[in-house]
Amino acid sequence: MRQTKERESSCRLAVDIEGLAAMLSCGQMTARKIVEDSGARITIGRRVLYSVRKVEKYLETIAG
Repeated sequence: MRQTKERESSCRLAVDIEGLAAMLSCGQMTARKIVEDSGARITIGRRVLYSVRKVEKYLETIAG
């Protein structure tokens, strides 16, 4: 199986669950709950990524 290459980028459109949890400064379970509520899941083959833009929009909405 081929490894996914990590690349540095300051502006990410989608991240994995570890990257999302790091961006939100929370645990993976909390990040998964936020993704579920925001509908930010993106599936490409077997890879699962999460839309940063949808998560940001959701957090702005619940923040008031």
